[in-house]
Amino acid sequence: MNLNNKFVITVNRELGSGGRTVGRKLAEKLGVEYYDKALIKALQEKFHLSVEEIEKIKGQEQGWWEEFKRKMSLSDEEYYINQMGIEGESVFRAETEFLKSIAQKESCVIAGRSGFYIFRDHPNHLSIFIQASIPSRVVRVANKQNMSKEEARMTIEKIDHMRENYIQEQTGLSRYDTRNYQLVLSMDELTEDAAVEIIMDYIRRMA
Repeated sequence: MNLNNKFVITVNRELGSGGRTVGRKLAEKLGVEYYDKALIKALQEKFHLSVEEIEKIKGQEQGWWEEFKRKMSLSDEEYYINQMGIEGESVFRAETEFLKSIAQKESCVIAGRSGFYIFRDHPNHLSIFIQASIPSRVVRVANKQNMSKEEARMTIEKIDHMRENYIQEQTGLSRYDTRNYQLVLSMDELTEDAAVEIIMDYIRRMA
């Protein structure tokens, strides 16, 4: 991956692994925007972004993305554990088109379940998977969401199942197949900052 050219880094992560924080800190380190599922979903819902609407917006003016960012604050978005609804092919197509549109306009870090697949043919793409053990994830989710450990475990199992089903339905692949990624990190013994430094070192060695 070449940082001197327009690039996209995708971060797939398990709930409670700390991957969202890693993605955000990585984007800050690189000086680029960070986009996650909550933000993409909010933008799609606010502007009714179907595939057709995205193409319509893109065709209206050359500087559509700059104007788009002026209309919608792209600062930190609250992450809600219940953000995941029932999604089908039309939503996947709209999300794919939207994410590709972003990557055409600027270098960025994108966190999401399907990023590794959407950008699999991108010429300057790094695909990362952030994971952690169940006990570690349970503690993190319980603390952040003010849940009991049993509630946190049930939530993790539910969302893991939903995310895997979604990926398999839309791509025919498993998000747990490490062949989908160039770099896989286990967070059990790492801080978020340490994980970012490992990723940065990997990028430098790729150059």
